[in-house]
Amino acid sequence: MNQRAHPHTTTLTSPPPHLHGRWRHDPLLTLGTVIAKAWWPFWRPMSPLRHTAENDGVTTVKVVRREVVAEDENVVALTFAAPDGGMLHRWHAGAHLDLLLLSGRMREYSLCGDPADRYTYRIAVRRIPDGGGGSIEVHDTLKIGDLISIKGPRNAFPLAVPGHGSPARSVRFIAAGIGITPILPMLAAAERFGLDWSMIYTGRTADSIPFRDEVARFGDKITIRTDDAAAGSGASGAHVPVGLPTMDELLGPVDPETGRAPGGLAVYCCGPVPMLERLRTHLADRADIELHYERFSPPPVEDGEPFTVTLASTGQQIDVAADESALAAIRRVLPSVPYSCQQGFCGTCKVATLSGEIDHRDNILTEPERAAGTMLTCVSRSRGDNLTLDL
Repeated sequence: MNQRAHPHTTTLTSPPPHLHGRWRHDPLLTLGTVIAKAWWPFWRPMSPLRHTAENDGVTTVKVVRREVVAEDENVVALTFAAPDGGMLHRWHAGAHLDLLLLSGRMREYSLCGDPADRYTYRIAVRRIPDGGGGSIEVHDTLKIGDLISIKGPRNAFPLAVPGHGSPARSVRFIAAGIGITPILPMLAAAERFGLDWSMIYTGRTADSIPFRDEVARFGDKITIRTDDAAAGSGASGAHVPVGLPTMDELLGPVDPETGRAPGGLAVYCCGPVPMLERLRTHLADRADIELHYERFSPPPVEDGEPFTVTLASTGQQIDVAADESALAAIRRVLPSVPYSCQQGFCGTCKVATLSGEIDHRDNILTEPERAAGTMLTCVSRSRGDNLTLDL
Protein backbone atom coordinates (compact mmCIF):
# COMPACT_ATOMS: atom_id res chain seq x y z
CA MET A 1 0.00 0.00 0.00
CA ASN A 2 1.46 3.36 -0.94
CA GLN A 3 1.99 5.90 1.78
CA ARG A 4 -0.02 9.06 1.32
CA ALA A 5 0.95 12.60 2.24
CA HIS A 6 -1.66 14.31 4.38
CA PRO A 7 -0.59 17.95 4.92
CA HIS A 8 -2.46 19.61 7.75
CA THR A 9 -2.28 22.60 10.08
CA THR A 10 -3.70 23.28 13.51
CA THR A 11 -4.41 26.47 15.44
CA LEU A 12 -4.87 24.69 18.78
CA THR A 13 -2.73 26.61 21.32
CA SER A 14 -4.66 25.94 24.54
CA PRO A 15 -6.58 22.98 26.05
CA PRO A 16 -9.96 22.38 24.37
CA PRO A 17 -13.26 22.99 26.15
CA HIS A 18 -14.88 20.34 28.32
CA LEU A 19 -16.67 17.65 26.35
CA HIS A 20 -20.08 18.59 27.82
CA GLY A 21 -19.44 22.35 27.95
CA ARG A 22 -19.24 22.63 31.73
CA TRP A 23 -15.88 24.44 31.68
CA ARG A 24 -14.15 26.69 29.18
CA HIS A 25 -11.10 24.39 29.23
CA ASP A 26 -11.18 20.70 30.11
CA PRO A 27 -9.70 20.49 33.65
CA LEU A 28 -7.89 17.16 33.11
CA LEU A 29 -6.24 18.32 29.91
CA THR A 30 -5.34 21.63 31.55
CA LEU A 31 -3.69 19.81 34.48
CA GLY A 32 -1.83 17.49 32.10
CA THR A 33 -0.54 20.46 30.11
CA VAL A 34 0.76 22.18 33.26
CA ILE A 35 2.52 19.03 34.47
CA ALA A 36 4.09 18.39 31.06
CA LYS A 37 5.40 21.96 30.80
CA ALA A 38 6.86 21.77 34.32
CA TRP A 39 8.35 18.28 33.98
CA TRP A 40 9.95 18.55 30.54
CA PRO A 41 12.82 20.96 31.46
CA PHE A 42 13.93 18.51 34.18
CA TRP A 43 13.51 15.35 32.10
CA ARG A 44 15.14 16.52 28.85
CA PRO A 45 18.77 16.62 30.17
CA MET A 46 18.37 13.07 31.53
CA SER A 47 17.23 11.63 28.18
CA PRO A 48 19.17 13.37 25.41
CA LEU A 49 18.69 12.29 21.81
CA ARG A 50 21.50 10.06 20.57
CA HIS A 51 22.55 9.30 17.04
CA THR A 52 22.03 5.65 16.10
CA ALA A 53 23.68 3.69 13.36
CA GLU A 54 21.74 3.72 10.11
CA ASN A 55 20.28 0.34 9.26
CA ASP A 56 20.53 -0.25 5.52
CA GLY A 57 18.88 -3.66 5.78
CA VAL A 58 22.00 -5.46 4.56
CA THR A 59 23.14 -8.66 6.30
CA THR A 60 26.30 -10.65 5.61
CA VAL A 61 25.96 -14.43 5.47
CA LYS A 62 28.30 -17.30 4.62
CA VAL A 63 27.76 -20.10 2.10
CA VAL A 64 27.81 -23.31 4.17
CA ARG A 65 26.44 -25.78 1.64
CA ARG A 66 26.27 -26.06 -2.13
CA GLU A 67 24.24 -28.84 -3.76
CA VAL A 68 23.12 -29.68 -7.31
CA VAL A 69 19.38 -30.42 -7.07
CA ALA A 70 18.40 -31.22 -10.68
CA GLU A 71 19.68 -34.15 -12.72
CA ASP A 72 20.58 -31.90 -15.66
CA GLU A 73 22.91 -30.07 -13.20
CA ASN A 74 21.48 -26.65 -14.12
CA VAL A 75 19.99 -25.94 -10.67
CA VAL A 76 22.17 -25.40 -7.61
CA ALA A 77 20.90 -24.98 -4.04
CA LEU A 78 22.90 -22.73 -1.72
CA THR A 79 22.55 -22.73 2.07
CA PHE A 80 23.60 -19.64 4.02
CA ALA A 81 24.32 -19.15 7.72
CA ALA A 82 25.45 -16.25 9.87
CA PRO A 83 29.29 -16.02 9.98
CA ASP A 84 29.18 -16.25 13.79
CA GLY A 85 26.65 -19.09 13.77
CA GLY A 86 23.93 -16.91 15.29
CA MET A 87 20.22 -16.78 14.52
CA LEU A 88 18.92 -15.22 11.31
CA HIS A 89 15.81 -13.13 10.78
CA ARG A 90 12.55 -15.05 10.87
CA TRP A 91 10.72 -15.75 7.60
CA HIS A 92 7.54 -17.44 6.38
CA ALA A 93 6.67 -19.58 3.36
CA GLY A 94 6.72 -17.56 0.13
CA ALA A 95 9.51 -15.18 1.22
CA HIS A 96 12.60 -14.31 -0.81
CA LEU A 97 16.10 -12.88 -0.35
CA ASP A 98 17.87 -10.14 -2.31
CA LEU A 99 21.41 -11.26 -3.13
CA LEU A 100 23.90 -8.41 -3.54
CA LEU A 101 26.40 -9.99 -5.90
CA LEU A 102 30.03 -8.88 -6.20
CA SER A 103 29.40 -7.57 -9.72
CA GLY A 104 26.95 -5.01 -8.30
CA ARG A 105 23.92 -6.94 -9.51
CA MET A 106 21.03 -7.52 -7.11
CA ARG A 107 18.90 -10.59 -7.72
CA GLU A 108 15.92 -12.04 -5.84
CA TYR A 109 15.64 -15.73 -5.02
CA SER A 110 12.86 -17.51 -3.13
CA LEU A 111 13.66 -19.20 0.15
CA CYS A 112 13.07 -22.93 -0.17
CA GLY A 113 14.27 -24.24 3.18
CA ASP A 114 12.50 -24.72 6.51
CA PRO A 115 11.05 -21.54 8.08
CA ALA A 116 11.42 -23.18 11.51
CA ASP A 117 15.21 -23.28 11.04
CA ARG A 118 16.43 -19.95 12.46
CA TYR A 119 20.07 -20.65 11.65
CA THR A 120 20.11 -21.20 7.87
CA TYR A 121 18.56 -19.87 4.66
CA ARG A 122 18.35 -21.95 1.48
CA ILE A 123 17.77 -20.79 -2.11
CA ALA A 124 17.94 -22.55 -5.48
CA VAL A 125 19.13 -20.94 -8.72
CA ARG A 126 18.68 -22.23 -12.26
CA ARG A 127 21.49 -21.37 -14.65
CA ILE A 128 20.11 -19.18 -17.46
CA PRO A 129 22.80 -18.68 -20.13
CA ASP A 130 20.95 -15.92 -22.00
CA GLY A 131 19.60 -14.12 -18.90
CA GLY A 132 20.83 -11.02 -17.13
CA GLY A 133 24.01 -12.66 -15.81
CA GLY A 134 22.96 -13.06 -12.18
CA SER A 135 22.37 -16.82 -12.30
CA ILE A 136 25.68 -17.41 -14.10
CA GLU A 137 27.51 -15.39 -11.47
CA VAL A 138 25.89 -17.40 -8.67
CA HIS A 139 26.76 -20.71 -10.35
CA ASP A 140 30.33 -19.81 -11.28
CA THR A 141 31.53 -17.73 -8.34
CA LEU A 142 29.73 -18.61 -5.10
CA LYS A 143 31.55 -21.39 -3.24
CA ILE A 144 31.36 -22.87 0.24
CA GLY A 145 32.93 -20.47 2.72
CA ASP A 146 32.26 -17.33 0.65
CA LEU A 147 30.65 -14.32 2.31
CA ILE A 148 27.80 -12.52 0.53
CA SER A 149 25.53 -9.61 1.42
CA ILE A 150 21.77 -10.06 1.40
CA LYS A 151 18.64 -8.02 2.04
CA GLY A 152 15.48 -9.48 3.50
CA PRO A 153 13.78 -11.80 3.91
CA ARG A 154 10.73 -10.16 2.33
CA ASN A 155 7.45 -11.80 1.39
CA ALA A 156 5.37 -10.88 -1.66
CA PHE A 157 3.76 -14.35 -1.92
CA PRO A 158 2.40 -15.29 1.53
CA LEU A 159 0.41 -18.42 2.27
CA ALA A 160 -3.06 -17.70 3.72
CA VAL A 161 -3.96 -20.83 5.65
CA PRO A 162 -7.58 -22.02 5.27
CA GLY A 163 -9.35 -21.40 8.55
CA HIS A 164 -6.62 -18.93 9.57
CA GLY A 165 -7.01 -16.04 7.14
CA SER A 166 -8.62 -17.78 4.17
CA PRO A 167 -12.18 -19.10 3.67
CA ALA A 168 -10.92 -21.81 1.28
CA ARG A 169 -11.53 -25.47 2.09
CA SER A 170 -8.69 -27.01 0.06
CA VAL A 171 -5.42 -25.92 -1.52
CA ARG A 172 -3.96 -26.67 -4.95
CA PHE A 173 -0.28 -25.97 -5.58
CA ILE A 174 1.01 -25.52 -9.13
CA ALA A 175 4.75 -25.28 -9.78
CA ALA A 176 6.69 -25.23 -13.03
CA GLY A 177 10.42 -25.91 -12.99
CA ILE A 178 12.31 -23.55 -10.69
CA GLY A 179 8.89 -22.24 -9.60
CA ILE A 180 9.01 -25.01 -7.00
CA THR A 181 11.21 -22.86 -4.74
CA PRO A 182 8.54 -20.69 -3.04
CA ILE A 183 6.12 -23.63 -3.06
CA LEU A 184 8.38 -26.09 -1.17
CA PRO A 185 7.98 -24.40 2.26
CA MET A 186 4.22 -24.14 1.60
CA LEU A 187 3.98 -27.92 1.20
CA ALA A 188 5.55 -28.43 4.61
CA ALA A 189 3.19 -25.84 6.12
CA ALA A 190 0.16 -27.52 4.51
CA GLU A 191 1.20 -30.85 6.03
CA ARG A 192 1.83 -29.28 9.42
CA PHE A 193 -1.64 -27.68 9.47
CA GLY A 194 -3.31 -30.86 8.22
CA LEU A 195 -4.77 -29.15 5.14
CA ASP A 196 -6.55 -30.85 2.27
CA TRP A 197 -4.01 -30.20 -0.48
CA SER A 198 -2.60 -31.52 -3.73
CA MET A 199 -0.03 -30.36 -6.25
CA ILE A 200 0.98 -30.64 -9.89
CA TYR A 201 4.64 -30.10 -10.72
CA THR A 202 5.48 -29.50 -14.37
CA GLY A 203 8.72 -29.30 -16.30
CA ARG A 204 10.31 -29.72 -19.72
CA THR A 205 11.96 -33.04 -18.83
CA ALA A 206 12.21 -35.21 -15.77
CA ASP A 207 15.92 -34.39 -15.50
CA SER A 208 15.24 -30.63 -15.40
CA ILE A 209 12.90 -30.81 -12.39
CA PRO A 210 14.59 -29.68 -9.12
CA PHE A 211 14.05 -31.33 -5.75
CA ARG A 212 12.37 -34.46 -7.17
CA ASP A 213 13.67 -36.59 -4.31
CA GLU A 214 12.58 -34.04 -1.74
CA VAL A 215 8.96 -33.86 -2.94
CA ALA A 216 8.78 -37.67 -3.17
CA ARG A 217 8.06 -37.83 0.57
CA PHE A 218 4.59 -36.41 -0.07
CA GLY A 219 3.63 -39.45 -2.16
CA ASP A 220 0.62 -39.32 -4.42
CA LYS A 221 -0.40 -35.84 -3.25
CA ILE A 222 2.00 -34.59 -5.93
CA THR A 223 1.77 -35.31 -9.65
CA ILE A 224 4.87 -34.63 -11.75
CA ARG A 225 4.09 -33.95 -15.40
CA THR A 226 6.73 -33.39 -18.08
CA ASP A 227 6.49 -32.03 -21.61
CA ASP A 228 8.77 -34.54 -23.29
CA ALA A 229 7.46 -37.81 -24.67
CA ALA A 230 10.58 -39.64 -23.55
CA ALA A 231 10.14 -38.94 -19.86
CA GLY A 232 10.99 -41.78 -17.55
CA SER A 233 9.44 -42.58 -14.21
CA GLY A 234 9.34 -39.78 -11.68
CA ALA A 235 10.30 -39.59 -8.06
CA SER A 236 8.97 -42.27 -5.79
CA GLY A 237 5.27 -41.84 -5.19
CA ALA A 238 4.84 -39.33 -8.02
CA HIS A 239 3.24 -40.23 -11.34
CA VAL A 240 4.76 -38.73 -14.50
CA PRO A 241 2.26 -38.18 -17.33
CA VAL A 242 3.46 -36.72 -20.64
CA GLY A 243 2.66 -33.51 -22.53
CA LEU A 244 1.48 -30.01 -21.73
CA PRO A 245 -1.28 -30.06 -19.09
CA THR A 246 -4.63 -28.42 -19.67
CA MET A 247 -5.97 -25.77 -17.31
CA ASP A 248 -8.38 -28.31 -15.81
CA GLU A 249 -5.50 -30.68 -15.19
CA LEU A 250 -3.54 -27.93 -13.47
CA LEU A 251 -6.47 -27.31 -11.13
CA GLY A 252 -6.84 -30.97 -10.16
CA PRO A 253 -9.90 -33.15 -9.62
CA VAL A 254 -13.18 -31.67 -10.88
CA ASP A 255 -16.56 -31.46 -9.24
CA PRO A 256 -18.61 -34.33 -10.76
CA GLU A 257 -21.74 -32.18 -10.79
CA THR A 258 -20.25 -29.22 -12.67
CA GLY A 259 -17.30 -30.80 -14.47
CA ARG A 260 -15.12 -27.92 -13.29
CA ALA A 261 -12.76 -27.25 -10.40
CA PRO A 262 -14.70 -27.24 -7.12
CA GLY A 263 -15.46 -24.03 -5.27
CA GLY A 264 -13.67 -23.19 -2.05
CA LEU A 265 -10.30 -23.87 -3.67
CA ALA A 266 -7.16 -21.77 -3.04
CA VAL A 267 -4.62 -22.01 -5.87
CA TYR A 268 -0.94 -21.13 -5.36
CA CYS A 269 1.01 -21.02 -8.60
CA CYS A 270 4.58 -20.13 -9.56
CA GLY A 271 5.83 -20.55 -13.11
CA PRO A 272 6.28 -18.92 -16.50
CA VAL A 273 4.16 -15.94 -17.52
CA PRO A 274 2.19 -17.76 -20.29
CA MET A 275 0.99 -20.38 -17.83
CA LEU A 276 0.03 -17.76 -15.25
CA GLU A 277 -1.84 -15.66 -17.79
CA ARG A 278 -3.76 -18.68 -19.11
CA LEU A 279 -4.67 -19.63 -15.56
CA ARG A 280 -5.85 -16.10 -14.76
CA THR A 281 -8.05 -16.09 -17.86
CA HIS A 282 -9.41 -19.54 -17.07
CA LEU A 283 -10.43 -18.47 -13.55
CA ALA A 284 -11.70 -14.99 -14.47
CA ASP A 285 -15.33 -15.97 -13.80
CA ARG A 286 -14.59 -18.05 -10.68
CA ALA A 287 -15.11 -15.77 -7.70
CA ASP A 288 -15.29 -18.92 -5.55
CA ILE A 289 -11.62 -19.78 -6.22
CA GLU A 290 -8.67 -17.88 -4.77
CA LEU A 291 -5.71 -17.43 -7.11
CA HIS A 292 -2.33 -16.53 -5.64
CA TYR A 293 0.70 -16.46 -7.91
CA GLU A 294 4.29 -15.33 -8.21
CA ARG A 295 6.20 -14.83 -11.44
CA PHE A 296 9.96 -14.87 -11.99
CA SER A 297 9.85 -12.78 -15.16
CA PRO A 298 8.36 -9.41 -16.11
CA PRO A 299 4.57 -9.18 -16.47
CA PRO A 300 3.16 -8.28 -19.88
CA VAL A 301 2.67 -4.57 -20.52
CA GLU A 302 -1.02 -3.65 -20.48
CA ASP A 303 -2.43 -0.62 -22.31
CA GLY A 304 1.03 0.51 -23.32
CA GLU A 305 1.79 3.37 -25.68
CA PRO A 306 5.16 3.94 -27.38
CA PHE A 307 7.37 6.77 -26.12
CA THR A 308 11.02 7.78 -26.00
CA VAL A 309 13.47 7.98 -23.12
CA THR A 310 16.23 10.62 -23.19
CA LEU A 311 19.41 9.90 -21.23
CA ALA A 312 20.41 13.17 -19.58
CA SER A 313 24.12 12.29 -19.51
CA THR A 314 24.44 11.85 -23.28
CA GLY A 315 21.24 13.23 -24.80
CA GLN A 316 20.66 9.88 -26.49
CA GLN A 317 17.03 9.04 -27.22
CA ILE A 318 15.78 5.47 -26.82
CA ASP A 319 12.53 4.24 -28.34
CA VAL A 320 10.28 2.27 -25.98
CA ALA A 321 7.74 0.08 -27.77
CA ALA A 322 4.15 -0.21 -26.62
CA ASP A 323 4.69 -3.78 -25.38
CA GLU A 324 8.08 -3.38 -23.65
CA SER A 325 9.25 -1.75 -20.44
CA ALA A 326 11.43 1.32 -20.25
CA LEU A 327 13.98 -0.83 -18.42
CA ALA A 328 14.19 -3.33 -21.29
CA ALA A 329 14.72 -0.52 -23.78
CA ILE A 330 17.35 1.20 -21.63
CA ARG A 331 19.25 -2.08 -21.16
CA ARG A 332 19.80 -2.29 -24.91
CA VAL A 333 22.00 0.81 -24.58
CA LEU A 334 23.12 0.50 -20.93
CA PRO A 335 23.35 -3.23 -20.10
CA SER A 336 24.83 -2.44 -16.68
CA VAL A 337 21.85 -0.38 -15.45
CA PRO A 338 20.75 -1.84 -12.07
CA TYR A 339 17.56 -3.89 -11.82
CA SER A 340 16.23 -6.96 -10.01
CA CYS A 341 12.55 -7.96 -9.69
CA GLN A 342 11.31 -6.31 -12.94
CA GLN A 343 7.85 -6.20 -11.34
CA GLY A 344 7.79 -2.90 -9.48
CA PHE A 345 8.28 -3.91 -5.87
CA CYS A 346 12.03 -4.05 -5.09
CA GLY A 347 13.05 -0.50 -6.08
CA THR A 348 16.43 -1.43 -7.58
CA CYS A 349 15.72 0.34 -10.89
CA LYS A 350 14.61 3.59 -9.20
CA VAL A 351 15.70 6.65 -11.17
CA ALA A 352 15.05 10.41 -11.11
CA THR A 353 13.02 11.93 -13.94
CA LEU A 354 14.11 15.39 -15.07
CA SER A 355 11.22 16.13 -17.44
CA GLY A 356 8.05 14.49 -18.70
CA GLU A 357 4.94 13.11 -17.01
CA ILE A 358 5.20 9.63 -15.43
CA ASP A 359 2.57 6.92 -15.62
CA HIS A 360 3.35 5.25 -12.28
CA ARG A 361 2.61 1.51 -12.22
CA ASP A 362 4.62 0.41 -9.18
CA ASN A 363 3.38 -0.30 -5.68
CA ILE A 364 6.25 0.93 -3.46
CA LEU A 365 6.95 4.60 -4.15
CA THR A 366 5.53 7.09 -1.68
CA GLU A 367 3.58 10.12 -2.81
CA PRO A 368 6.47 12.50 -1.98
CA GLU A 369 8.81 10.32 -4.08
CA ARG A 370 6.39 10.41 -6.98
CA ALA A 371 5.96 14.15 -6.63
CA ALA A 372 9.76 14.51 -6.78
CA GLY A 373 9.85 12.70 -10.12
CA THR A 374 11.13 9.31 -8.98
CA MET A 375 10.28 6.43 -11.30
CA LEU A 376 10.69 2.64 -11.46
CA THR A 377 11.70 1.92 -15.04
CA CYS A 378 10.74 -1.75 -14.89
CA VAL A 379 6.98 -1.06 -14.84
CA SER A 380 6.22 2.66 -15.07
CA ARG A 381 5.86 4.51 -18.35
CA SER A 382 5.34 7.97 -19.82
CA ARG A 383 2.01 9.76 -20.14
CA GLY A 384 3.44 11.74 -23.03
CA ASP A 385 5.94 11.31 -25.83
CA ASN A 386 9.17 11.60 -23.85
CA LEU A 387 10.77 11.19 -20.43
CA THR A 388 14.22 12.57 -19.63
CA LEU A 389 15.94 10.40 -17.03
CA ASP A 390 18.92 11.17 -14.81
CA LEU A 391 21.03 8.42 -16.43
